[in-house]
Amino acid sequence: MDIDVFAATHAQEWKRLDELVRRRRSLAGEEVDELVDLYQRVSTHLSVVRSAGQDPNLVARLSALVARARSAVTGAHSSSWSEVSGFFTRTFPGTLYRLRWWWIGASAGTLLVAFLAGAWVVLDPEVLNAMQTPEAMRQYVEHDFANYYAENPGTSFSAQVWTNNAWVAAQAIVFGVFLALPTIAVLAMNGAGIGSSAGMMIVHGRGEEFFSLILPHGFLELTAVFVAGGVGLKLGWTIIEPGDRPRLRALGEEARAAMAVALGLVVVLFVSGLVEGLVTGNMVRGRIATPVGLGIGFFVEVLFLAYVYTVGKRAYRKGETGDIRNTPEAVPVAG
Repeated sequence: MDIDVFAATHAQEWKRLDELVRRRRSLAGEEVDELVDLYQRVSTHLSVVRSAGQDPNLVARLSALVARARSAVTGAHSSSWSEVSGFFTRTFPGTLYRLRWWWIGASAGTLLVAFLAGAWVVLDPEVLNAMQTPEAMRQYVEHDFANYYAENPGTSFSAQVWTNNAWVAAQAIVFGVFLALPTIAVLAMNGAGIGSSAGMMIVHGRGEEFFSLILPHGFLELTAVFVAGGVGLKLGWTIIEPGDRPRLRALGEEARAAMAVALGLVVVLFVSGLVEGLVTGNMVRGRIATPVGLGIGFFVEVLFLAYVYTVGKRAYRKGETGDIRNTPEAVPVAG
């Protein structure tokens, strides 16, 4: 089917339905009948376009139009709070659970890179010497590393960390459309950066300090980055191997799910930013004991994983994929 010809043929019907939906509160009796008729026809058009799988943008446009028309026809709508609740009890956790093996794999790969980078720094003095001058390295180990968490007020530092981490996570997801190669690079660079910093601190006898300060917020923060990386990898793999779906349709479905994950991770990274600014920072200032800080970090990580493997598992088993909800299923059509 030529999707451009199909769109041109039915453009006036879509425009008319949009007009009737906008004027739904002042429609005459015959216009209400026309609204119902057009709603049914455009729902079928959407099924045709979805089945063709050639134009994700047109699918999204018609999905929104059909959803608005359905609301106008039935008079039913969901409250904003209901939508938010549904997102965090179905869409976000269900998508995380569905894609769990992708972000578990991203976690394992990134941590392996971090371990290898750290071991290289620890075992090869030439690598260590090439990283920084002895004076700069001493300044970093003895002052800059810990001071990074305490030099700014906790709330402003949390906001800075949140913004930075959200940007890294967004990159890891969006770069997936480039066959996931930039996503792999983002994960590898993050792993190498963590590993080399750990190696530098260990060589100078500050390994315990490094892990005690990095882990409270790092548990959840790194998990969020791994999730973003895993979603980006899945997006890239969908382009290579779409399965039994048309490639563009598969990419559209996975891209919409990826955007749902990106939105949910904003909240996850907000929590990890609070832990980094208010817990890690106060550990450096001596206001929170190391065991307490580690316990808080471990607790929020366990809560997140429990959320994925209970709420997410339940939503996934009920059919949640992260794609647009309440869209008509594809139906057989002639031609």
